[in-house]
Amino acid sequence: MTPDDLFEQLSDPNRRGLPPVETWQPDREGSSEMRIDAQGRWFHQGGQIKREALVRVFSTILRREADHYFLVTPVEKLSIEVEDAPFLVVGMDVRGAGESQEIVFATHTDDLVIANAEHPIRVAEGPEVRPYVEVRAGLEALINRPVYYRLAELAVETPDGYGVWSGGVFFLLQWE
Repeated sequence: MTPDDLFEQLSDPNRRGLPPVETWQPDREGSSEMRIDAQGRWFHQGGQIKREALVRVFSTILRREADHYFLVTPVEKLSIEVEDAPFLVVGMDVRGAGESQEIVFATHTDDLVIANAEHPIRVAEGPEVRPYVEVRAGLEALINRPVYYRLAELAVETPDGYGVWSGGVFFLLQWE
């Protein structure tokens, strides 16, 4: 199945929601010859995939198993290399204030995620600040620098440190 064949199958306008990739257990496995770089750009056989609609469709069939990533269909499970996180947060909106506020993140693949217990924010330790939010089923999005600065502006101090409230949960904006 070529990337274009898969795109046609998955971009059917009658489809609603995300495919149930967690329930698919195909027998055929292989390599997609694809990778997602640290900036969230998708590549196939070394060339960047420039069709945003194709990237969005592929993002819906992405699955994480431990530290490995796969593109999964009912008939095939193909490995994909992910340099950092498969998604990139490029926008943010805030609803409400204080402990009752909700922070909504938008990814480069048009996913909308409200940070809460199911979609936690975490900051990884390293040579630079690397903030993430879980998009779905262990798949994370790196929060880009401009959005992280906006997020930091919302931070409040508690005895545990600086962080933000969203979805009734307090998230530290410090290294784990």
